[in-house]
Amino acid sequence: MTSIIIIISIVFSGILAPLIQKLFLNFKKIDPINHRSSHSVLATRTGGITSFIALFTISFYYYIIGIEIYDYSILIPLSTMFIVGVYDDFYNADFKLKFFMQIIVAKMLIDQGLIIDNFYGVLGLNEIPRLFSQLFTIFVFLVVVNSINFIDGIDGLAITEIIKILSIFIFIVPDNGNITLFYIGVISVATLIPLYYFNYRRKNKIFLGDGGSLYLGTLISIFVFNFLNSDFNFPYSYNKPILSILILLYPLIDLLRVFVIRIYNKKSPFYPDNNHIHHFFLRKNLSHWIISLILPLGFLVVSYSMFCFLTFIK
Repeated sequence: MTSIIIIISIVFSGILAPLIQKLFLNFKKIDPINHRSSHSVLATRTGGITSFIALFTISFYYYIIGIEIYDYSILIPLSTMFIVGVYDDFYNADFKLKFFMQIIVAKMLIDQGLIIDNFYGVLGLNEIPRLFSQLFTIFVFLVVVNSINFIDGIDGLAITEIIKILSIFIFIVPDNGNITLFYIGVISVATLIPLYYFNYRRKNKIFLGDGGSLYLGTLISIFVFNFLNSDFNFPYSYNKPILSILILLYPLIDLLRVFVIRIYNKKSPFYPDNNHIHHFFLRKNLSHWIISLILPLGFLVVSYSMFCFLTFIK
């Protein structure tokens, strides 16, 4: 069944992507070129729309035929964040509005039982009070979603990092056979694969857009919350919060770095600029595909090395 779902997701996304782009081109909804743009050709921000519609359609099909491949209620917060992202793509929503909506979506997830309720010994804390756990979960959600959104700046980078993170949670971090989130992760990863072609082609490019980065950042948050929840049956003795940070090391480091630079320059942390890690490599005249390869893989090596070191000294 898994192989069939993967094939359907890839093919459907590949067919859907140019159709949605053509629709948006007809309405002249294109990605404007400005001083921060990494492209100089016609492009649309429809990659996230393609991925989400493919996910929703495939999920709806299985729902109609009575097969629950995952908890479909997860689509509610994902849809909310997706709509916020699409609105931002076309109307440049104020960051305070996005911030407010992200808090609402985080509360939706908490009410669905996706909450960080244990620090597992970090800072000397284990199980934490309900109110503090809710506030901390909201904080982590804001950090994760915005960190994913921040790295979406050049061809293929966000797609590669999102696929890497989701694949780790799907295939490497076990939950003793629990497939609550397995299929939504598999479908999402599969729908992103065809976007590489449209992202890297020379003309009529298709970018992920905020619609994609915000909804996929929300999905990553769901995996993180599920992993850090006390009910997650993790068979190993590794510290789960530390492991989560290592899995998301690249977007978290980039977010922290950019925030520090902006605050140091007396600017809003949400003020867009060209100080991301990928901009450093762009200034070294490296191509987009090389940067999209070395950053995710490079940080994967660093994360794994740190994981091995922490395991060794334990």
